[in-house]
Amino acid sequence: MGRSTPSPLNQPPPRTGDDPEPSVSSSEGRAAPDARASRARRRVHADPATRDRADEDAIGYTVSDMPPAPSAAPNVGAPPPHPRPRGGSAHARVDSGASPARSRGGSAPETVDRVAPRAEGSHGAGHGPGPGRYDVVFEDARVDPDVQKVLRRLMRSGHEAYLVGGGVRDLLLDRRPKDFDVATSARPEEVRELFRNSRIIGRRFRLVHVLFQGGKVIEVATFRKSPKEETDEATTSGANGANGAELLIRSDNVFGDASEDALRRDFTINALFYDIEKKQVIDWTGGMEDVRRRVVHTIGDPETRFREDPVRILRALKFAGRLDLGITPDVYDAIVYCRESLALAARPRLSEEILRLLRGGQARRTIYLAWETGVLEVLLPELAGLLYDDGAEEGPGHRVWRLLDYIDKRTAEDGPMDDTVLWTLLLLEPMKEACEGAADRASAVADFLEPLIERIAISRRYADGMRRIVSVLPRLVSGRAGRFARTEMFHLAIEVAAAELRSRGEPSEAVDRLRSAPTARGAHEGVPTPAPRPRRDRQFDGGRGRR
Repeated sequence: MGRSTPSPLNQPPPRTGDDPEPSVSSSEGRAAPDARASRARRRVHADPATRDRADEDAIGYTVSDMPPAPSAAPNVGAPPPHPRPRGGSAHARVDSGASPARSRGGSAPETVDRVAPRAEGSHGAGHGPGPGRYDVVFEDARVDPDVQKVLRRLMRSGHEAYLVGGGVRDLLLDRRPKDFDVATSARPEEVRELFRNSRIIGRRFRLVHVLFQGGKVIEVATFRKSPKEETDEATTSGANGANGAELLIRSDNVFGDASEDALRRDFTINALFYDIEKKQVIDWTGGMEDVRRRVVHTIGDPETRFREDPVRILRALKFAGRLDLGITPDVYDAIVYCRESLALAARPRLSEEILRLLRGGQARRTIYLAWETGVLEVLLPELAGLLYDDGAEEGPGHRVWRLLDYIDKRTAEDGPMDDTVLWTLLLLEPMKEACEGAADRASAVADFLEPLIERIAISRRYADGMRRIVSVLPRLVSGRAGRFARTEMFHLAIEVAAAELRSRGEPSEAVDRLRSAPTARGAHEGVPTPAPRPRRDRQFDGGRGRR
């Protein structure tokens, strides 16, 4: 099943007359990327010793240099109806950030427009004596009241405490935060003493979970600093050509202060701290400006940050896709150049981050970005090769995008789907291809998944479920379930069958009948099926002898 096809970065597929021209190459407000693309492709494979000189010849503009997008431009970053990479231009997916009030053809969030920067300090790391402070008032209803209790108790006890990370970012983007995290100067033992309803967790770095009714957990972390700060010279020399393994962060268990905690984070939009008493956003890294421009940018040199922790590459794609953000040019370049370093990352983390790409409600957008940047070819070459090879209007590559659309639709309606279903739908077309001509579909799928389990540590539980679902899929799409309808895997397989029919543009009445059958409802709702009648114990059979 292995493919030796070229990456979409190196050879653009032919465009058909039905393919819309991507908005990034429009002559309205943007320069055509064709001349820049060839130079960008040369950069991808440039020898590290000559990259400094190559950088001077490569694309030299920054986000702020780019002309603003026309107001009528469609969303940049959303894949076209039949997505095809544009030959790997290192900035083909970067959105204009020239105007703080406009990005991706739309308006900046109203919350950001209301922000009033204060005079003291500066908002860029290393650009002034202190952080930038921005007066921002969030409605109380948008910040969890239990989080407010935790913050105020820590501050009354003489500790620094801030709302941090994705919660602040989502509030500024007028999104509903998934959760709230707290960072404080208090050590874990001190936090534990303040909250009886808490526990200390973690070995590599200790955190405190403060527990509330209903299973709610507020995570409280002590300020940390980057352990690499003490070896800056080694890091700098490593970034100029040393083995990427030397830059990997293998320990992150050093306490620090608030500014050090902000600077150790991955992206500027995730390094914003909110002071709930002063109603201020504190910014050491320039994150507020990137929120205004709606772009993803690393703290510090992108290539160094990605080599320190290659999983940050997947996180950059996740934020760009899920939050509908652009990617700054140097970050995009670094993703393309450092994508091979993903092989050095911990395999379980890769598997979990891929699932997060699928759970976020923008699976199609993020997987497209991963394919376009060459990241998908490193992690799932079986899928990337299929997408690149397919040129048919109704071929397997187009069905992959429809399956991802189905994931997004179901996530919007009912929340994230089961992880087994997500893996099955992502890899369904390659698995079907592996089953062609095979007498035993289950064995063919098992053989297909074995290298993936080794490469990205897909759980054996998920792999077994995928094998069982794909082996029975032809029967389900034709409306026949048999005894499989009594198994715990049936309702997951029905979801996959419905998605399969949708991707093929066929009616789903047969699957809908199976879904609504009494046996199927019992399996889905956890209703136990009648157990077989137990055999009688001959020792207590009422005095009967042997038959």
